[in-house]
Amino acid sequence: MENPALVDVTRGNLTESMHRGSVAIVDKTGQIVCAIGDVDARVYPRSAIKALQAIPLVESGAAEALDLSDAEIALACSSHNGEEVHANTARVMLMKAGLNEEALECGPQWPKRMEDAAKLILDDETPCGLHNNCSGKHAGFLGLARVMGVETRDYIQPDHPVQREVRLVMEQLTGDTLTEDVCGTDGCSIPTYASPLRNFAKAFAVFGTGEGLEPLRAEAADRVYNACINEPYMVAGADRFCTDVMEGFRGRVFVKTGAEGVFCGAVPELGLGIALKCDDGATRAAEVMMATVLETMLELNDDEAKLLDRLVNPPVLTRRGTTAGFIRPREEFLSALKAAL
Repeated sequence: MENPALVDVTRGNLTESMHRGSVAIVDKTGQIVCAIGDVDARVYPRSAIKALQAIPLVESGAAEALDLSDAEIALACSSHNGEEVHANTARVMLMKAGLNEEALECGPQWPKRMEDAAKLILDDETPCGLHNNCSGKHAGFLGLARVMGVETRDYIQPDHPVQREVRLVMEQLTGDTLTEDVCGTDGCSIPTYASPLRNFAKAFAVFGTGEGLEPLRAEAADRVYNACINEPYMVAGADRFCTDVMEGFRGRVFVKTGAEGVFCGAVPELGLGIALKCDDGATRAAEVMMATVLETMLELNDDEAKLLDRLVNPPVLTRRGTTAGFIRPREEFLSALKAAL
């Protein structure tokens, strides 16, 4: 099944390119509200599910034992820019677990923004695991391992107790059996399990509402959700879609990007979860897709409407900063959303 074109990229009066994709919107009972494209195809969620992977950190009591703040729990769910505040927060999380950056097995990564990379160069430093956009997640895994009393080495392996706990949570929330044959290796070296897009949408509906979860897990999901919406800068950073949306919607919405054009979200007031993927992996299109879904499904105040209008129709800029075109949802995409929502 070929997924439909959902996003156009224009230049002048013409469509210069387009992005195909799929979108699943599911309610807290698992009922599909909207399905565009092939929502039954298995996809790797990549970093879009980090909030779900952080649930064992809280549910186990490790977050409390380590006295983790909202900012630190949010960093455990983050794909951050590698800004100084992100690296330092990851460092503190490790210190609380009696560890340092040498325990991280995510690998080094240059900060996303040029100014942060330049600061490292000017200070005659090179990036380390703390600057990896997944360092908060890995610091959370290591903290969980320490509180569980298990070996921290090789915590990234599928058979490590930490990764087994994460997989069990993912299986409950998605309703899917995550076996070795659907397991890949994420960019930060942990296991990533492919599941149908509709299953991830269901997982985020459950994450946002606690529907069907035992009390301890529901409480943990709520703590993770609130940490992220209270500290959205820690989830991404400056000039980032996830930070801007969660800051702008003040708790109404959770969104999280993942590599290769995946996005997940939760809208608790509607009891809905969202999962989408841009087929060619383009973040620019995935962001427009998510912004379009939110704009269609929610009643907006003036500030929210202004924010989403900017994100639904971002400009294509020249090197001089003038507008040459737009990235925008196709009419067929808008029509399908409006018919379903």
